[in-house]
Amino acid sequence: MKVCNITGSRAARGSVIHRRGLAKKKGGVGRHITKVVPRIFAPNLRRQRIWVPELKKFVRIRDTVLIRR
Repeated sequence: MKVCNITGSRAARGSVIHRRGLAKKKGGVGRHITKVVPRIFAPNLRRQRIWVPELKKFVRIRDTVLIRR
């Protein structure tokens, strides 16, 4: 699953609005909504290695937060 090991953020559902037409600023009659399509907003996951002194080894985690060493 696409879940952050630290913050617990996960994929969220949303929608994309399809538009057609030329903007009024560019000489058109305006942009009109034609359809609303479902989509998934995925978290910005990165795989990182973190040194754990208790285990005395590196552990790989998937997280959205950039951890500085």
